[in-house]
This record gives sequence, structure tokens and C-alpha cells, in this order.
Amino acid sequence: MSKFLDKQSSDALYRAIVSIQNEEECRKFLDDLCTVSELKAMQQRMDVALLLDEGLIYSEILEKTGASSATISRVNRCLHYGAGGYQTIVPRLKAEQK
Repeated sequence: MSKFLDKQSSDALYRAIVSIQNEEECRKFLDDLCTVSELKAMQQRMDVALLLDEGLIYSEILEKTGASSATISRVNRCLHYGAGGYQTIVPRLKAEQK
């Protein structure tokens, strides 16, 4: 758990996310929960993670996503040394694409 979040409050958020049953519910929930800028930032980070996993280099990712080198670096660091979230989700998304 993030050291910056209150456990009780963050637990409610995590339970809400886990209760989402399909992509449409997820879209509606995130549209209500997040600003357009927040959603775009999260979408960009996910795109960066997928491209890093494919082996693309920073300049190629910057060209494809418009992400800053700082964002690409942060996502790369999380991919390798983070809590394991990307390591769990990226393979699932890749499996769905097959």
C-alpha cells in the first residue's frame, strides 16, 4: 500500500475497483472518479508500460505516445522495481490480445 494513503480511505477505493465487473463499468467509474487529465495520464502510462515491455527504446516511445522522458523513466522503474502491478497486468493484457 502507498505510504501516502490513509488505509481506510484507500481500502474503499481498492474495493470499489475490484468490484468492477466489466470494461463498461470500469469506464463509467473512472470517468466519474477522474478528471480528463488524470485519465489521459494513466492511459499514457499504460501505453508506455506496454511499449517498454515490447522492448521499444525511449525515443520510440516518446514518438508514439508523446510521454516525457521523466514519465517513461518512472514507468520503466516501476516495471522493474515497483510493487509488481505492471508485472501482473501487462502479461494479462498481452494474453487477451492473442
